[in-house]
Amino acid sequence: MTFDGLIIFSVFSSDGQVTFVSELSSKPAQKLSKYGWYGNVRLQRFHIPEETAVARWVFTVTKGHSFHCAQHNVTIHIRWGAPPVINPVGSVFPNNTLWTPCVSLKLPVTSHSSTTFNFSSPAPGDWYIAAHLPEDDGRIEQKGFPSCSYFFQPQLSIRRAVDTPVLHQALFVCAYLYIYVWIHAFFATCILNVSLSVHVQVVRSRPLTVNCSGIECSATLANPPWDAWLQVVVESNHDNRTVAFSIVSNYTGNHSHIRLYTVVETIIRPSKVNKNSASLLTPLSASACVWNIPVLYEEVDVLSLRFTPVNGPNVSVTDTHPTLLSYPLQTLATGGTLNLQLTLNTVSTHTVAQPLWDECVSLCFSFDTGKALFGGYIVHVNTSVSKAVIRLPFPQSTTWYLTLQLTCNSDCGNTSVVSVVPEVFISACVEDCGKYGECRLLRSYTYLYAACVCKAGWSGWGCTDDSKAQSYRRQLTATLLLTFSNLFFLPAIVVAVKRGYITEASVYLFTMFFSTFYHACDQPGVAVLCIMNYDTLQYCDFLGSVCSFWVTILCMARIRDTFKYTLFMLGALLLAMSMQLDRKGLWNMLGPILCAVTVMVTAWVYRGVKRHHCYPPSWQRWVFFLLPGALCALIGVSVFIFAETEDNYYYTHSLWHILVAACVVFLLPPREKSRESWRPRVCGYTLCQSSKDELCTVT
Repeated sequence: MTFDGLIIFSVFSSDGQVTFVSELSSKPAQKLSKYGWYGNVRLQRFHIPEETAVARWVFTVTKGHSFHCAQHNVTIHIRWGAPPVINPVGSVFPNNTLWTPCVSLKLPVTSHSSTTFNFSSPAPGDWYIAAHLPEDDGRIEQKGFPSCSYFFQPQLSIRRAVDTPVLHQALFVCAYLYIYVWIHAFFATCILNVSLSVHVQVVRSRPLTVNCSGIECSATLANPPWDAWLQVVVESNHDNRTVAFSIVSNYTGNHSHIRLYTVVETIIRPSKVNKNSASLLTPLSASACVWNIPVLYEEVDVLSLRFTPVNGPNVSVTDTHPTLLSYPLQTLATGGTLNLQLTLNTVSTHTVAQPLWDECVSLCFSFDTGKALFGGYIVHVNTSVSKAVIRLPFPQSTTWYLTLQLTCNSDCGNTSVVSVVPEVFISACVEDCGKYGECRLLRSYTYLYAACVCKAGWSGWGCTDDSKAQSYRRQLTATLLLTFSNLFFLPAIVVAVKRGYITEASVYLFTMFFSTFYHACDQPGVAVLCIMNYDTLQYCDFLGSVCSFWVTILCMARIRDTFKYTLFMLGALLLAMSMQLDRKGLWNMLGPILCAVTVMVTAWVYRGVKRHHCYPPSWQRWVFFLLPGALCALIGVSVFIFAETEDNYYYTHSLWHILVAACVVFLLPPREKSRESWRPRVCGYTLCQSSKDELCTVT
């Protein structure tokens, strides 16, 4: 193969300063959450166009309520090309997972806080802003209760050059030059011939500044970005003076010095500027540099992409020159994990000069095009370790390069060739989050990304950090407590049946059954039993719990059966609808309870006024049943709303089950004297036709 390289200069100048256009973009405010996993992060994406000189972010955080809230620091992360890879809790990353810290800011929150972040000559493309509150304390907050809320809003303003410079007297004058660098360039050098003091700045992702005070000066940029534009700014502080300069550029590729003379002669004047077009000369030399192997890719699924070399999975690697494979990543692929698996094919490997054990294949994996052969992530495979794995969460949207070369402990000879199998693919999460995690797709407007939510105390980017993991005994204890605590509904069912409240008893049985198996399926560890779909179990558990309160309080109201069963059915239908809309909403529980209590109090007041006596009339009923039942209900609701945390959940929620069941036993009213028994009466060998029959005839 031959090595081709090209550098193109373009000079844009006019009669005055450079014209800049200011652009402003803003995102709507989002409510911040405490960090527990990446789903708690508020992610925003901004696009910075080409030729942007300055980018300025303004980050604003406001409180949503006026009452006192704890002082928190909002953490803001900024990254180009892909969402930030963060680790606020200091967890351990999975093996072979590599990541680079991004720019992070801390913003103390008062009633209204803001901070700015300026970036000169930012790289064009997508920039991602992530924000979150400190680590979650584990407290379970019930939906619907007022709480401290913080809202985050980012705003971006940029200044972008849109035309050639217009020069005026007594002003800072400049000339903009653009260099296009093709691949395989290792050094880019600009040699500037000047007659006055000139300030030279090579800008892009790695700014380089050189002050020229003599006749000639040069600026050398090691490992320039491949297949990208470089911008060179020539500036002079001398006004009312004519500055004439010329530029010669060259660059070096691999072991051969490839020089391409591109001469740009420009005269900067206070008035009009003469522009001479560049003269391109033929490169002096070129030589074999790298083997460039084309790569195909296919989309397998959402955030799932697989790359394959066009000549098959096996790639030949020699010691004479590197083998280069390119993997372009689009924006839609940056929300997953870039995986590289390199396997040494020992079956097809052969050498002439050295034994097999003396060989080593060096691998360099880099997105920074200038580091494709010199830096990046470097690993080795040999006959002892024939497989190497690299995982890169949230890879940046650019072209990634995989460079392979055979190295030996001694002379390899001229015909040493090994075969390797490079597997490069995009997956949603690292190893699908393992045994104790779940990979979930997240969305920020139209942008999709994935993250792991861990369970049973496991943590980390791939749920592999077991420093706080729950033991199997603890998981089993939690499952048994949450399931067997529902058996306390058995006394309530027995009492309801004995007192003739069969409909109420069926509701309690329904609640006990689905609460038991919902909590058996809801456990975060391996002690899990799911008899049906999780969502179905959760829906039935929530519906049964609220219906239990509904039928119990209406039963206490002692209204006519026609009205009572009508309210039973109507309430059940309305509760089913509300649970489908928002089953975790606060008013889905408090609303039916308050309505039922209103009906009960109205019925009791009506009876008390009609009889001229307090209802229920017996003080024993109030002291030994109603007050203990109300106390159990009050304690249970308080524990459920205010005391539950992630750590004590299986204790407090089990106590909630016990208190609710005990509450039903205390609050169910005694059998009504006029109520018929649910069991049919037998008169001799025949069933009685009427409950009013006093005599039975034996036939």
